[in-house]
Formats: sequence, C-alpha cells, structure tokens
Amino acid sequence: MLLALLLLLQDAPLPEGDKGIAAKYPGDAGIAKDPAVVLHDDFEDVSKAEDLGRKWDAVFQMHCTRIAEEAANVNGGRKSLEFRVPKQETELANAVSKFLKEEREVLFLRYYSKYEKGFDQIGSSHNGATISAHYHKDGRATPGQRADGTNKFLICFENWRGEDKTKTPGDLNVYIYHPGQFDGFGDHFFPSGTVIPSSYNRSGAATFGKQFVGRQDIIPELDRWYCYEVMLKANTVGRKDGRVACWLDGKLIADFPGLRLRDVETLKIDHFGIGLHIGSNTRRENRKWYDDVVAATSYIGPIAKRKRK
Repeated sequence: MLLALLLLLQDAPLPEGDKGIAAKYPGDAGIAKDPAVVLHDDFEDVSKAEDLGRKWDAVFQMHCTRIAEEAANVNGGRKSLEFRVPKQETELANAVSKFLKEEREVLFLRYYSKYEKGFDQIGSSHNGATISAHYHKDGRATPGQRADGTNKFLICFENWRGEDKTKTPGDLNVYIYHPGQFDGFGDHFFPSGTVIPSSYNRSGAATFGKQFVGRQDIIPELDRWYCYEVMLKANTVGRKDGRVACWLDGKLIADFPGLRLRDVETLKIDHFGIGLHIGSNTRRENRKWYDDVVAATSYIGPIAKRKRK
C-alpha cells in the first residue's frame, strides 16, 4: 500500500532486486495469500490446457497451449505453460488472460519466461505480458482503435524484431496504446528512449520529461529463463504522471515517466495476461514457455531462495 501511494509521486524511486513481495515468501510459497497479490500461478496444479480456467478467465488457442513437464522447460517446480505457433502465414495469438473485478490504478506483473532455442520470427509479434484498461469490449480486444484518453490504454512488455539483421528475438520494449500516439496502432517505447514508429520525431526527454533516464536497449538470449516484471501506473487526471517501468532479473531496465494515459478517473486497469502472438510465422514453428506468474499492486521481485535447514 505504501509503495502504491509513493508511486503517485512522479519522481518516486522504484525498488529493485529483493525489495519486493517475493522476498517475504521464499520459493514463492504462500505468496498468493499476500494482501497485495491479485493472482499467483506456477501451473503446478494443472495437467492440461483446459485446466487453466481455474485461475484465468480466458485461454486462447487451446490446441497450441500445453502444460510442459520437461525439466529444461520448467523454471521452478515440475510444470510450466507452453505456447506454440505453427509455421503458417495466418495470424495466431496464444494467451491466458484475467479480468479484474476490482479495477486498479497500479498493477505489477512478474513472470519467468524462456524462448525456444532457434526461435525466429520477423515483424508483428506480441510475445510477453499485457496490462490494460478497458482495451477489451465484450471480451474482445480492440486493436487498431486509437486510445483517446477516455476509451482505453494498454501496454505489452515484449520483444520487437523488425528486420533480419536484428538479433532474435529482438529488443525488449513496451508496446503502448496512449492518447499521444500518432498512429492507429500502438507506439513502441525502448529503454534508450527511442520511440517508433519513426514517422514522427519524438524520443527521450521530449517524450517522457526531463526526469527520464535512458538505459541500454537489451536483447535477451534464447533458451534461457529470465525473470520479467512490468508496472503500469495510471496518471492523475489532468496531469502527465502516468508511468511504465520494466525489470529484468530484478534490475530496472526501463522507466517511462511523464505519461498521459487517461482523461477520466473511471478509466482504470481491468485486465492482464501473458501470451505469444505472431502475425505471420513463415520461417519455423516457434515456442515460448512461462512459469511462476504473480500479479500484484506493488513491486514483486524475483523468487527468493529457500533457506537451507
């Protein structure tokens, strides 16, 4: 609660490392009972995709969703969630998602994830975590419809690879629908301050304010588990104090302050999810795994090690 209040201040420092909820629950044991936690799923209590509905409100492309049990494809415990996109030209979006009965001003989403060795795709792909406010109407997403300050906002913490010369799986970034976007689809914010599409010239402090600190752009390695975390904070109506922040293995790697996401107080966070979407997957079948997911109203941090007895 204190952290959530501090985050209302635009310049508040963000925690890193073991300064979050997970530090109180070694191995994440019992973390679901923490009052700040909205959802915890380590996939240990499911055996098939149909079982995911116990904790998630929607499972998309169930035929391409699997509970993995191979040791190399599990971060902790005995199971993880696998998404698969076959080699095909048509678009396919795997995901599990959750709608919030109590809408929020701030939400953190932490998860462990790994790309398959050899993962290879170019162009449209949403391949990480999503947090949004009223982006879904009657359960359906609304891509290509501009955010205007009253209807919706959305972020996706993901990798972007627009051309072959970029190392796979591409640079970590935040894909975002916000009222300042110039295009019908979302912008991409990169840790360094680069903003694309490049059809307009905005970057760094010009976009996020004088307090913005540019950081190195990152391409994660394939076939390696990472701890990802992303935060979305709605702005105070009438002020540009919305904020998006990203962590990798507990280190703050991107911080985008000074955002206008909404113009009405009723527009709050109501949805989050994880997934693997590829617009056209013509090179090879691609897979990605997820494990140890936690959504909460304050910083979570990596899984704390269990103490030896």
